[in-house]
Amino acid sequence: MTQGLPSVLIVDDEEVVRDSCSHALAKVGYAVDVAEDGTVGLEKVEHLKPDLVLLDLKMPGMSGMDVLTKISEIDPNIVTVVITGYATVSSAVEAMKRGAYDFLPKPFTPDELRIIVKRGVEKRRLVLETQALQEERDLMKRNFITMVSHELRTPFAAILQYFEVILGGAAGEVPPEQRQILERMKIRIQGLLTLTRDWLNLAQIEKGKLVEKFQDLDLAPIISETVDLMREEAEAKKVTFDINLPDPLTTIRGDMRTLNQVFINLIANAIKYNVEGGKITITGREDDSNVLIDVSDTGIGISEKDLPFIFDEFYRVRTNGREGTGLGLSIARKIVEAHSGSISASSELNKGSTFVVSLPKARE
Repeated sequence: MTQGLPSVLIVDDEEVVRDSCSHALAKVGYAVDVAEDGTVGLEKVEHLKPDLVLLDLKMPGMSGMDVLTKISEIDPNIVTVVITGYATVSSAVEAMKRGAYDFLPKPFTPDELRIIVKRGVEKRRLVLETQALQEERDLMKRNFITMVSHELRTPFAAILQYFEVILGGAAGEVPPEQRQILERMKIRIQGLLTLTRDWLNLAQIEKGKLVEKFQDLDLAPIISETVDLMREEAEAKKVTFDINLPDPLTTIRGDMRTLNQVFINLIANAIKYNVEGGKITITGREDDSNVLIDVSDTGIGISEKDLPFIFDEFYRVRTNGREGTGLGLSIARKIVEAHSGSISASSELNKGSTFVVSLPKARE
């Protein structure tokens, strides 16, 4: 079809319809091609990728409904307008379900044809522009994340090391007043480094890079190793663990490294937002299709107004001065969803929270 002009493909077994529609549309600047049946029409759709297809429902051979379905499979952004002299409510509804943009009953005037084609081509243009803007936004985001990776993470780590050296006394004795200020600065730098790490992890999940290698996994050792890793942090706050996992626990199909990150994030929160001397209960259970892990704490809880948003990126629940990056739960959700699972939460202020991770069982 002519380069630069909006392109229309007319698929109709009646020559007079093809000719009249072609003439009416070419007259106002459309690049037009025609096909006499569904098979030829699909071949031209594959090759030409038109902006809009005018499709007759009643044709010999392949039905218009089947052609409509195939067009959506080839390119869901191609706008399809169904034309037929046998229009019924049921056929219109069925056509819309299969991806039709609009319905033009025969007979129709050239002006009616031009109006509906113009509207459909405009829709196509807006969809493509939106996609282009989205791709541009994603490219800018990827480039910015690369900058963060190379330009921020390394300097933050270096600054943190300098603080360690100074506070360790290697550069001389640090007076108490200065030590207090330096400790606060160190905590802020640690927070920025954690934020940078979490942001990069989140970006990798979005690009599908975190879920690298799937295998049959038993969640029990993953959870046990995570608890052992975080036990010292829990003991510092006098928080105890109560672990109840079935033996054996049905295997799931997943990536060990990223699932480990899920439970690190959940258990870290359960410690951070727990009360002094509190408890964390981790329970495993199963239903017909999934393995479910509950992580419950006896902490400060989450308010009813905050609960619907806790898995959103950068959403922070501010309670008693304890803040995170606002990315830990978002990362956990993206990892779990990448495993075709789900994560949910329930909570009550001053009584604690429960997070439930559901992952599909490995197929036998």
